[in-house]
Parts: sequence; structure tokens; C-alpha cells
Amino acid sequence: MNQKWKPINVEKQRTQKKRISISTLLLHVFLIIGALAMVFPFVWTILSSFKDLSQIFIIPPQWIPDPFVWSNYPNSLKAMPFAQAYFNSFYITIIIVICTLFTASMAAYAFAKIRFRGSNVLFILFLATMMIPKQVTMIPLYLVMDWLGWLDTHLTLIVPGALFNAFAVFLLRQFIMNIPTELEEAAVIDGANYFRIYWSVVLPLIRPALAAIGIFTFMGAWNNFIDPLIYLNSTSNFTVPLLLNQFKGLYTADWSLMMAGTVISIIPILIVYIFAQKQIIEGITITGMKG
Repeated sequence: MNQKWKPINVEKQRTQKKRISISTLLLHVFLIIGALAMVFPFVWTILSSFKDLSQIFIIPPQWIPDPFVWSNYPNSLKAMPFAQAYFNSFYITIIIVICTLFTASMAAYAFAKIRFRGSNVLFILFLATMMIPKQVTMIPLYLVMDWLGWLDTHLTLIVPGALFNAFAVFLLRQFIMNIPTELEEAAVIDGANYFRIYWSVVLPLIRPALAAIGIFTFMGAWNNFIDPLIYLNSTSNFTVPLLLNQFKGLYTADWSLMMAGTVISIIPILIVYIFAQKQIIEGITITGMKG
């Protein structure tokens, strides 16, 4: 009986393998198409940064610049005060990242390990703020900044971004909940208080999640455009995304210089992503695990 049924089982296995291979092939084709669609704007921006205006608007589109206009890059740096804008973006982003990691990790530890009345309700309300569109809070926040006298200063970008990040708190809380309770109990026996446990036990164990949050926060703060557009008026206070917008005039826009400036502006983000993509994947993967 086993010999009679063996060819049938082998045939079934072959059929299943063919189905799996076809589904895998279709999946890879779909992923390749999606990857090309995502990469296309980036490639087009780089190629356009080496063109003049006549090449950018030519129909049908011309992919390869002919000739390559290398002067777009030095001209874009000379046309706008990019050095000051880079300095502004860097120090604002670094402060926001450091403060976010500190405040979000403390709040996440409190929600994950410290039991107090109404903690679950407070955490739900905290997460509910993620569902509120940013456009709803623009005017109230602008009025608050005006009342504080912070308009046209970098405090309008640093303080809100550094003190409140519901996504970071949520991600870190999920990670901290996977830390064994026995470690905290051992620290309590040794006489450690809540802050000592947070600093000496929790923080060293959540480094992958902190790295992921730091990278996400860095990208978000560096690419932030709408907040500087609302709060900043002086060119000396502009960040890189806001300065790039100055290439657009009332009736015309110097797209060649704008593309060159855009490529220059994304270099820090590209470097951070290339060297930290492992931490991003590791932090998100481990955060979603059940401990």
C-alpha cells in the first residue's frame, strides 16, 4: 500500500512546490514593481539635479542629462545660505532626538512597569492623540507660541517635538513590557528606587528600540517643513527644507538649483538610513514580540 501511494504523494508534493514557486514569483514581481515605483522619484531628482531648465521640461522626458550641468551644485549653495540652514537643522534635530529618547523612555517605563490608578485610561488617551490630525492643533499651538513670545525662534520647533511623541512612548512601552519582572525585583532588593531601575536596568536593555526611535525622530525632525513654515520668518532661522522652498518664486521656480539643493539636503538622511537600517528593523521586530 505504501508503494502504491508513494507516487501519488510525490506528485502532490511536486504540485504544491509548483504552486509555491508561482506564488513566490508573483510576490517578487509585485515587490520589484513597488520598489521601482518608490525609487523612481529619488532617481529622477538626482538626474534632474544635473540638468538645466530646458532639459527638465523637454517632452518626451530625457532621462540622461546631455550635457551634465555640474555647476548646479555650487550655484545652489551660493544662491541660498545653506551653511546656516544646515547648522539650524542639525542642532534642532539633535536636541529633539536626545530629549525625545529621554522623555519618551521615562513615560514608557511608567506606563509599562509602574501601576497607578488610571494608568490604562491615561495611556489610551495618550495614544488617542495620534489620531488627531495635525491641522486641528496648528492654530491653538500657534496662539500658545505667540503668547509665550516664541514666534520666529527655534523653541517653537524644539519644545513641542522634544516633549511629546506618542508613537515613541507606545513603541518603547511595548519593548519594556518584555523585560522580565525578576530583574526589577532583584534591583528593589538591592535598594534601588524607580529612577535607579529605569537608569541602570531598563535603559541598557532597550537600546535597539531607542536606536529605532532615535532614527525615526531624526528623520522626522530633519524633514519637518510645515512647522518651520508656520513659525519662522527670518531667513537666518530657516531650516534646510524651508530654505529649499525659497527657490520657488512668485511666478517661476529654479528647478535645477532646487533639485541640486534637495539632493544635498537628503545626504544626512541617506547616511543615517544606510548605517542604521539594521537597528530600525531590529528595534521594530523585537518590540512586536511577546515576551
